[in-house]
Amino acid sequence: KEDWDTLSDWGQVVRTLRVGGDAPNSLWMGALESYTLLSGHVVRRYNNRGNPDYHPAGAVVTGKFGPVYTEAFASDVLGARLVGAEVVLDVPYLLFGRPRLPMQYLLSVSAVHDWGRAGGASTPLTLAHVDGTAMLLRRRNAEGGFELTLLGGWGGRPGEGGAWGAVAGLGVDALAATVDLRARLEGRVQRGGFRQGAFGPDYELARFQVAGPAAMPLAEASFPDGSSAYGEVILSWDAERLGTLARRHLRLTMGAEAFSWGRVDVEGRLEVQVFHRNLTVAVGGLALGMGQPAARYLVSGEARWRLLGGGLYAVGQGGTLLFPTPEGAPRPGAFAAVGLGVDHAR
Repeated sequence: KEDWDTLSDWGQVVRTLRVGGDAPNSLWMGALESYTLLSGHVVRRYNNRGNPDYHPAGAVVTGKFGPVYTEAFASDVLGARLVGAEVVLDVPYLLFGRPRLPMQYLLSVSAVHDWGRAGGASTPLTLAHVDGTAMLLRRRNAEGGFELTLLGGWGGRPGEGGAWGAVAGLGVDALAATVDLRARLEGRVQRGGFRQGAFGPDYELARFQVAGPAAMPLAEASFPDGSSAYGEVILSWDAERLGTLARRHLRLTMGAEAFSWGRVDVEGRLEVQVFHRNLTVAVGGLALGMGQPAARYLVSGEARWRLLGGGLYAVGQGGTLLFPTPEGAPRPGAFAAVGLGVDHAR
């Protein structure tokens, strides 16, 4: 009954709804499994179903008008939970008119608020961030391109004096016929309990109790002052040619952050397709608070075997879970599932 005991749980009926495709003006609805809000300094790699007893449908809306690009999201379209947006301004476009090379110098503002009223009550939390990016190098051709970007920003918790953080780093995007690589390396500073990417892969558990020795909800826990190095890589490779997201011989997505006071967080997923794409095997993992007491670990795996030309597939899944409890400390558990499915998204 825990899977269907709230209005938000009915969001799992929506597998995926997409209007507009990859166009600048679009709508997407479904599970947010590794969602990043544009610059990623407030919401990064967020999973809205990280709580096994909470199955909402999220929504992401994008729009572009002249020099302004906006992305807004809600983690739960049926409950009062995370809502936020980021507004990006193409500065040369605003000052001098449409440039020959758009999106080279950008200024953006993001703000996200958690109402804490669905998926279990929790303390409300608001984060905001200001970011600037400058394109240092851009090369494009018929087969792809290469971009090198310098980025920096500052953020905080509105209404919380002394809670702030700063970030600076480099981003790389490289695209070819068979390879798509996106990487980022950042240096970060945290003060007064603020942390970049606080709405992350573990947030649906951390909103009740953070990983580590604090044993408090994230909105109330005092994150240590210090600095960190953050790295992320998203790599897709296909021996023939990149197509849709379902057409990848290999896809690796991983983020890691090491803090000056001894904590390390890692989260990632690896997926491969073999036997003429008929078999897809994926493994994922989450390790938070390594190097500290009460670290948090999760692992999962999935295999899909396609039959009858690919339209029908058998699937097996399994892994570990953490369930929030009234006492605070998450209760460990596990899951396993087998089934059949049909799709036309190859």
